[in-house]
Amino acid sequence: MNKKASQLNLLRSDHTKGILCVIVAAFGFSLMTFFVRQSGDLPTLQKAFFRNAFAAVIAVGTLIAGARKGEAKREYSSFIKPGCGKEIFFRCLFGTSGMIANFYAVDHLGIADANMLNKLSPFFAILLSIPILKEKPSRLDWASVLIAFFGALLIIRPGTNLQLVPALLGLYGGFGAGTAYVFVRALGRKGERTPVIVLCFSLFSCLVTLPQLIFAFHPMTGQQWLFLCLAGIFAALGQFGITTAYKYAPAKDISVFDYTQVVFAALLGILFLGETPVPLSIAGYVIIIGTAFYRWHIIKTTVK
Repeated sequence: MNKKASQLNLLRSDHTKGILCVIVAAFGFSLMTFFVRQSGDLPTLQKAFFRNAFAAVIAVGTLIAGARKGEAKREYSSFIKPGCGKEIFFRCLFGTSGMIANFYAVDHLGIADANMLNKLSPFFAILLSIPILKEKPSRLDWASVLIAFFGALLIIRPGTNLQLVPALLGLYGGFGAGTAYVFVRALGRKGERTPVIVLCFSLFSCLVTLPQLIFAFHPMTGQQWLFLCLAGIFAALGQFGITTAYKYAPAKDISVFDYTQVVFAALLGILFLGETPVPLSIAGYVIIIGTAFYRWHIIKTTVK
C-alpha cells in the first residue's frame, strides 16, 4: 500500500512539474511571438535565424554547465544518445518548418489568431502518435480532433481571401509543432537530455535559415536587434519549458495548459498592438480550448 501511495505521489509530482513547465513555456512563446511582431518588416527567415541563434547559445551554456558537473561524462558517451538520431532529425525538421510557417502567420494575422492555430498542435499530436508512438486514440480523441478543426475553420475563415494563405500556414505551424512534440516525447522515453534536443533544433533551424542572411540580409536598427534578442531569449524559455514538460508527463495529460499561451498573446495584442479578435475567431478559441479542457477533464476523471 505504501509503495503504491509513493508511486501515486511521484506521478502527481511529475504531472505538477509538467503543468508548471507548460505554463512557463506558454508565457515564453507568447512573448516570443510578440517581439517577433514588434521587430517589424523583416524577412521571416531572418527573424527565425536570430530567434534560434539566441536559443542555441543558451542551450550550449546549459550543456557546458552540466559538463562541468560531470553529468555528460557520467551518463553519456556521445553528444546525442545512441538510438536517438532519427527522432532528433524529425523533431528538427518538423519543428523548423512549423516555426517558419508560424512566424509568417504571426506577421500577417493577429497574434492571438496565429497562436491559436499553432495551438492545434496537441490535436495533431493525437493523430501523429498513431504511427510514431504506436498509441491508439480513443473515440473521445477522434471526436476532439474533429471539433477542434471545426473551431480552426472559424479562425481561418476560408472565404476571406487575403487571410487564407497566412491562416493555412498558421495551421501547418500547428501540424509541425504537434509532430515535433510527438518526437520530443519519444526522445523523453529514451532519456535524451533537454539541452541536447533544444540545441539540435536551434542549430538545424539556423542552418536552414542561414542562406537568407548570406544572400539577402536586411539591415536592422538597434531596436530591431533588441526585439529579436528578446524573442530569442523568450523562445529559449519556451523551448526548455515545453521540452522538459513532455519529459515529465504525456501530452494528453498536460497539453491543455498550453492554451494559456493564447490568453497571454490575446492580452499582449489588446494592450500593446490594438488588436481585438473578431467574433468568429473568439468562437473558434472557445470551441478549441473548450474541447481541450473537456477532453482533459474526462481523462483525469477516468484515471482517478
